[in-house]
Amino acid sequence: MDFDFQTLAPDDRYKLLASTVVPRPIAWVTTLSLGGVRNAAPFSFFNALSKDPPLLAVGIQADKDGTMKDTARNILDTRAFVVNLVPRAAQEAMNATSQGVAPDVDELAVAGLDTRPSMKIAPPRIAASPVAFECRLHTPLEPTPNQLIAIGEIVHAHVDDAFILDASRHYIATEKLDLIGRMHGRDWYLDTRGAFQMERP
Repeated sequence: MDFDFQTLAPDDRYKLLASTVVPRPIAWVTTLSLGGVRNAAPFSFFNALSKDPPLLAVGIQADKDGTMKDTARNILDTRAFVVNLVPRAAQEAMNATSQGVAPDVDELAVAGLDTRPSMKIAPPRIAASPVAFECRLHTPLEPTPNQLIAIGEIVHAHVDDAFILDASRHYIATEKLDLIGRMHGRDWYLDTRGAFQMERP
């Protein structure tokens, strides 16, 4: 069957993309507002793009009411964000940060998450994440009102010592990171053992 993306409604395009471009890694993004409020939210329209310069991209859709999400606003305002990768052990906390809350709510505190300071930017990283990338905004793309594709340049990376095989050769024990990704539909995820469901709050 053929689908004309130029005539499909945006929600129908999303269904096709989210059901076929799988598995997708999850960017668990931490940011700070101009007022210093901490924000955390997961996004699965995400991937690495380039090694030189080291770039990754996170696609942040507009909120359900058509407004800009706090993460996108914070990135545009401060030009800094951390992409934390999500281990299976932190899945419930990650899920909790997907809830819509007011901009003045500290989502890291709501989810009971400890943080660690970043080395080169202001937003903190999530302690439960085995891998975190500190990013400065390289290129902001706003394809539609209140939607942001944030291309970030990685300025510092953190990898938990427990997963380093050979630091001099930059070898990582990838399978031991136990990271999860998104699959199709609203509640489906994947880890190295297979697919599983987790109901979104």
